[in-house]
Amino acid sequence: MDSKAQLISHLKESIRLTPEEESIVCDSYSEVQLKKKEVLLFAGEVSSHMRFIAKGCLRAYHMDEEAKEHIVQFGIEGWWVNDLYSYLTRTPAKQFVQALEPSVVLQIHRDTLNDLYNKVPAIERFYRLKFENAYVALQDRTINSMSKTAEERYLEFRTKYRSIEQRVPQYMVASYLGITPEFLSALRKKR
Repeated sequence: MDSKAQLISHLKESIRLTPEEESIVCDSYSEVQLKKKEVLLFAGEVSSHMRFIAKGCLRAYHMDEEAKEHIVQFGIEGWWVNDLYSYLTRTPAKQFVQALEPSVVLQIHRDTLNDLYNKVPAIERFYRLKFENAYVALQDRTINSMSKTAEERYLEFRTKYRSIEQRVPQYMVASYLGITPEFLSALRKKR
């Protein structure tokens, strides 16, 4: 299945589209092919696109003052990846978005998306649902990081994101969980 067919299939899980609307949607997104380690969004740039992962695995991460990486999000096929705060506020991104393996991303510029809302009203509903789900996931992750032990967070990650754990280095999983790679290794041995 080509990348735009994947996008349409993904959209149709939540909304209805006529064949004409599908065509309008496909024409609105552009494809970006990324090599392993290639950066799609740099911290400091304003994120002006919504991005759908058609193929590959990406990560969004923040670098602190000591240049230590903190992984905020992973994304695989059928997922969306972005610095959503930058996108919504039109302020410089605080995160980098980088391909962890060769990847294909479909992206739509904010202005094109706003036009698309008028041409295909169901798309506005789709993105509203996506933004709601993103907020719920962020709040869930925040509460979990404050109230669950590292072991509980790791077990939940393994249950929810088994396919991601198989595709990314363990030090990145540790960063996502907010623990050291050594502590993650000890947790994994314990299991």
